Amino acid sequence: MSVPQPRQPISSRERIRLTKKWAYLVAKANYLPLSHGEVEERFGVLVDQLVRAAEAEPMDTAAAARVGRQLVALNCVSDDSLAYTVDVLGAGLLEQPELRGRRQVAERVVTVLGALASGYAEATKQSIFEQQQNLTKSLFTAANETQQSLTAAMARFDEVALASASGIAITDHVGRFLRTNEALREILDRADTELAGLTLFDLMVPAEAMRLRTACAEMAEGRLDRILRRRTVLLSDGKPLVSIAPVRGGRELIVVVDDDSELGLLRNQLKHQSLHDVLTGLPNRQYLSTRLESVLHRVDRDSGITLYQLDLDAFSMITDGLGRQAGDQVLRSVADRLNAAFLGERAMVARLGNDEFAVLVENSPATPDVVTMIGRINDELAEPIYLADGSGVAASATIGVVHRPPAEMSMEDVLQTADFTLRRARRNGTRQWGLHDSRSDDADRERYAMAAVLPGAWETGEVRLVFDRQVELASGRTHAVQALLRWDRPGHGVVEHRQCVDLAEQTGLMPPLGLWLLHSACEQAAELADAPPVEISLPACLANDDELVARVLRVLNSSGLPASRLSLGLPVDSLDGAAAEHLGYLAQNGIGVVVEDFGGGARDLAHLQDLGFRSVRVARWLVERQARPKGPGAAVLRSVTQLVDIAHESGASVAVDGIVSAEQADWWRDLGCDIASGPHFGPTTPLAAVAD
Repeated sequence: MSVPQPRQPISSRERIRLTKKWAYLVAKANYLPLSHGEVEERFGVLVDQLVRAAEAEPMDTAAAARVGRQLVALNCVSDDSLAYTVDVLGAGLLEQPELRGRRQVAERVVTVLGALASGYAEATKQSIFEQQQNLTKSLFTAANETQQSLTAAMARFDEVALASASGIAITDHVGRFLRTNEALREILDRADTELAGLTLFDLMVPAEAMRLRTACAEMAEGRLDRILRRRTVLLSDGKPLVSIAPVRGGRELIVVVDDDSELGLLRNQLKHQSLHDVLTGLPNRQYLSTRLESVLHRVDRDSGITLYQLDLDAFSMITDGLGRQAGDQVLRSVADRLNAAFLGERAMVARLGNDEFAVLVENSPATPDVVTMIGRINDELAEPIYLADGSGVAASATIGVVHRPPAEMSMEDVLQTADFTLRRARRNGTRQWGLHDSRSDDADRERYAMAAVLPGAWETGEVRLVFDRQVELASGRTHAVQALLRWDRPGHGVVEHRQCVDLAEQTGLMPPLGLWLLHSACEQAAELADAPPVEISLPACLANDDELVARVLRVLNSSGLPASRLSLGLPVDSLDGAAAEHLGYLAQNGIGVVVEDFGGGARDLAHLQDLGFRSVRVARWLVERQARPKGPGAAVLRSVTQLVDIAHESGASVAVDGIVSAEQADWWRDLGCDIASGPHFGPTTPLAAVAD
């Protein structure tokens, strides 16, 4: 007789979506010592158990209760865990394929969740009881250990006091010495018999003694826990020697006396090192931040402050080509030249890190304007820096300027604004400078925030796959569909494909996201036999991936999609790298290749001639220029016409995207383009809708 095999979990889309959402919400509210994949795997097993419990005849409430106990065992015990569980599963279980069509499915789900909650509550109660027992045992153990260690602690105190270089004494609240160590007697230059007849206050000048008596009295009354202010005591010859910090210990005082002469020097040295750059001697970022915060609170609003943030151009070329010592010499020279540029101004020049500097200026009526100061900086840095071997190097800089920031800006806001401004100036090339603009800052901040949260949005399913129809301009028939990313961002609207790719490339998310796009598009296309061919645009990071061809072939093999139904778009700018080789290998395996962002320049045409590709897509900026009210212009029109003619002569078809009107589609058709896509041909939709 054969033994029945356990049913395998159903990996339906509803099941996967439910598992991901439940695992994400509960894991977010608890600490689970598991990886993300392990958490989803555990929660997937629990979902399967609940579905089986709900569809059983009669319902298996004991199994559902075990799921509740397993949640507690996984440490899902936060206040929100059960609420998240009931909320997510209450709706999600109703959508599971096994339960659809069953009678009284809602009652089944409610019963199963009730059993889960009961098991959860029972396990939580048992867990709390066990914790209380363990806590009671720990308290008894700690009390015994504390009692046993008191005697040992006193012995250790004697050993510490004997070995310490600091003077240590125990006094009562009126200052009489009860115990002293040898170091204290040496520091005070008094014998043990002398100290026995003195109090702590006898070693102080009268004014200090009176203040300390008052503080000790407050300690005795429980109104003061500790005295942290340093007090001056005297040697037997009357010279100031040390500072002390009495600390209350039970009904007595512990007094620690240190020779301040060397300690003071060491403290000042450490403080300087913590606030200054070792290489240049300039204030560091911490010092600049403290100074900026102070200045913002007291600055004259009429003149304000100006913060210049500088990033040296091509500094890595100096260190990589001439060595680290040459780079250090350049940094020291730049520090000196910046100080010279702001000579006579109330300014702090700081080094923020590596090749980045900042200058904080407290403006006065005589302070030159920003343009003049930028000129001074450039003039100072323009002079070659001569290294030890006699060679001279340049050290130009790109500069971001925050001039007279508004009163409501905090220190953190000013520093962040300077960083944003520097980045924008850097986009324009080297030896550029930019001035703070609040609207640009807001746009940058929004873009960086979107890039930062995109990985989480992808993980939780906010980023999904849609398809754009491509048509043959001559016949109007569907030529293919293009797989695109679409981010339905709650509360902010829709983020389309091009912006999703731009954000993902900024954070390094594009390689895994692009592979997911490739895999998901191929899987969906393989499921629909009547679906048109699928085209997927690859960014440069994937187009030049050494394993691109192998990855694509693995995806085709796992999805079952024929190679003839897949085309990949490679940006023309990537063809100078490994992508040029990939183009040939992909074509040999029957995969279509479309070269994108084709602008008709000499390099693009050379690639067309040398590599012999069969399809090009016109650069989007040319399409947008043609759509302007004034048209593309005569010169651009000639260039685009030649582009289409040359592509056809080389045997390549020409595609355009971003078409928004019938007039625009007719213009490109009359020009000779073969394929077009864009809003004019319908909205982006799921693949099934396009296939229908």
